Amino acid sequence: MQAYVYKSRRNADTYVFLAAREGFERMPDAVRARLGDLDFILELTLDAGRRLAQSDPERVRANLLAHGFHVQFPPPVIGAVAGDD
Repeated sequence: MQAYVYKSRRNADTYVFLAAREGFERMPDAVRARLGDLDFILELTLDAGRRLAQSDPERVRANLLAHGFHVQFPPPVIGAVAGDD
């Protein structure tokens, strides 16, 4: 399965995987608006042996098949507490 990866300009370390290049019509308008402009960065094959740095490839594939997209948000910061500086 091919996946097309886009990076959000608005949200750091936030990526969108699409089942079709420029397949933004499958994304809900509210999700698309929240992400802002997206820049294409990578095309990759999500086969059974593929590993991804921050997402479970099986979950990405499932979301692409069911919804046509998958959003990868940045990992949470462990131990961060609001107001700690």
